[in-house]
Amino acid sequence: QVQLVESGGGLVQTGGSLRLSCAASGRTFSIYTMGWFRQDAGKSREFVAAMSWIDNKIDYADSVSGRFIISRDDGENTVYLQMNSLKPEDSAVYYCAANTEYGTGWYNYNYWGQGTQVTVSS
Repeated sequence: QVQLVESGGGLVQTGGSLRLSCAASGRTFSIYTMGWFRQDAGKSREFVAAMSWIDNKIDYADSVSGRFIISRDDGENTVYLQMNSLKPEDSAVYYCAANTEYGTGWYNYNYWGQGTQVTVSS
């Protein structure tokens, strides 16, 4: 099992920045990919970014490309999501996820954090 704990959400004004963190524990040696997803009320869960821990392959959703950056701290088994130039439409609960293979669909991921709320005010 892999346990994931997110932190760093909050309220920010349009154009502001936030950094989300996700600390992994447990069977971290089995992790191939860590990703970020988001879900707003009444909407389906949406892919945001993913990073392979094997070859550092990275993917971003078109809606966040150029504004968000996913990165990792190997020593701390932590993945980050730096979110810049935030827009009201970025408001959602952001979830960290991990899996033993690479993918950008939520169905590719077996392990999920509890989520952290990001609210961008206009």
